[in-house]
Amino acid sequence: MAMLKAPSKTKILRAYTKNNEVKLLRGGRPYFSKLFELIEGAQRTIHLHVYIFDEDTTGLQVADALIRASERGVKVFLLIDGYASKSLLEEFRNRLRAGGVYFRWFEPIFRGNDFYFGRRLHHKILVVDSFHSLVGGINISDKYNDTDDDPAWLDWALYSTGDISAELVKVCAKLWTKSTRKAAALVAFDNPFGSVASDCLVRVRRNDWVQNKTQISGSYLEMFKMATSQITIMSSYFLPGQLFRHHLSAAARRKVEVRLILAGTSDIKLAKYAERYIYRWMLRNKMKIYEYQPSVLHGKIATYDDRWATIGSYNVNNISAFASIELNLDVQDPRFATSLRKKLDAIIAEDCIEVNETTYRTGYSIFGQFGQWIAYTTIRFLFYLFTFYFRQKG
Repeated sequence: MAMLKAPSKTKILRAYTKNNEVKLLRGGRPYFSKLFELIEGAQRTIHLHVYIFDEDTTGLQVADALIRASERGVKVFLLIDGYASKSLLEEFRNRLRAGGVYFRWFEPIFRGNDFYFGRRLHHKILVVDSFHSLVGGINISDKYNDTDDDPAWLDWALYSTGDISAELVKVCAKLWTKSTRKAAALVAFDNPFGSVASDCLVRVRRNDWVQNKTQISGSYLEMFKMATSQITIMSSYFLPGQLFRHHLSAAARRKVEVRLILAGTSDIKLAKYAERYIYRWMLRNKMKIYEYQPSVLHGKIATYDDRWATIGSYNVNNISAFASIELNLDVQDPRFATSLRKKLDAIIAEDCIEVNETTYRTGYSIFGQFGQWIAYTTIRFLFYLFTFYFRQKG
């Protein structure tokens, strides 16, 4: 695997777009209200890429909104991961196509009912008219929306207007067309509706082993190396590899306060048991651990020193690092970063339980800790098996 190095400050700044306005949206009603508003207001194009698209109440509402946009003359391009959403009925897909929506699967190299080899389209992007965009970890499903019966899983998205949305269209067009020439033609058709005059710096970051991109991993390493006072990471499946652990512990040794907001209840129990096994490593390195209580935590967000933040689909583990297609937006703006840190402070204070040396030692028996080791060993083996080829390519 090629070693990841933090680039020079000049190169870092060159990667950012300048004329942007951004707003953090929580999953559930805030996110889906904005998504429907953008779809209903679209004038020329909609690009929607998503990992999971469920045929439930939320999924049907989104499908209806896309069809209405198409009937108004908007070009709607819908790209869905062919494995994670394979349960979508043919009738549902045909209704989208009959409504004028350009629907396509993102397909792996090989797949069957019980196996999958190749890239997964794990990122979640909506771009409207090359000017408005939503990027985060939120899938199209009732689990990520607020319903009468259950609150949404905790997740986030960044709503952006301005130059960064035009950059996102290039990503969407290339994946849709599978051709640089055709993508350029699609981007040329899709001129932005509007402009923003702002000094808010935002950049697109991607991980994709086929394109030899490890940009999001690089962003995290930048954060670990550049932080001087505080790092806060919220991650749903936090199982960092050796390189991440080395640099994160190095930050802690520099007296940087490292706060980790992790799932109290996870939708993947084996991953949670494995995660708890490395709590001992976190505690030895004086990191603060907080488990979120109200619902499943699915968010992927990080910030440091009230100056920078990253939001997107990237989980801190080797699947995101080496196998899936991931996309984050990095924001270098003190006002935004400070606001985000205060939101995370409130979640820690109101919705989390801290895990410390005493609570970990008394909360889990020797048999419980042995079970965590079994889960960790199993997960590590599976990650190694699934990402061996990708790590050689990387």
